Amino acid sequence: MDLKIDIYADGANIDQMQHAFDNLNVDGFTTNPSLMKKAGITDYEQFAIDVLKRFPDLPVSFEVFADDIETMELEARKIASLGENVFVKIPVVNSKGESTAELIQKLSKDGIKLNVTAVFTVEQVKQVVDALEEGVDSIVSVFAGRIADTGVDPTDIMKQSAEICHTKEKCKLLWASPREVLNIIQAQEVECDIITCTPELIEKTKLFGKDLEEYSKETVQGFVKDSQLLGFSIL
Repeated sequence: MDLKIDIYADGANIDQMQHAFDNLNVDGFTTNPSLMKKAGITDYEQFAIDVLKRFPDLPVSFEVFADDIETMELEARKIASLGENVFVKIPVVNSKGESTAELIQKLSKDGIKLNVTAVFTVEQVKQVVDALEEGVDSIVSVFAGRIADTGVDPTDIMKQSAEICHTKEKCKLLWASPREVLNIIQAQEVECDIITCTPELIEKTKLFGKDLEEYSKETVQGFVKDSQLLGFSIL
């Protein structure tokens, strides 16, 4: 299948990132504090330096850790200084629900590449895009997968978000937190520019175009193999 959407690998394990780069043709990388915690990262700056040494030519997003706006700004400027290919992830609100729009505007005006994250609503998308500087590379990450977890079909929200993002030069929409490979197709259809996936999900794109009758047979073959290994006897 001809995919026009960019696929970014989501994670904080450098070996897995290297595998995605070598074998999965990814177009960039995203990380976040939760993924770093899961990967056991103990030195943020060294981790970032190591990643940028490995992947100097692909966009990489690193997130601020602070929860207050003033410290977020200091962290954002330090992260941005690590490399030309760095996008600084700024949450759309802090943990108190306070908007970061003014900070986004300030950083974007200074030419810092931003990936505004944890966006869930069309209204938030509008606020973010209004704050972004025209012509400065930026990404708006809408958490479509988590929206879907609430029982809401995210495709309409993502379609509206794409229209809003594309009113500003160099502003791209990212479909975040996908749950299945179908989301890649959906993201492309609503004109998202990027989707971020785990390496495991990207691996499944190899199934695109697979014959379903053959897939059915292979599935049963798997059941038979496992039943033999179990050694169970029903009769």
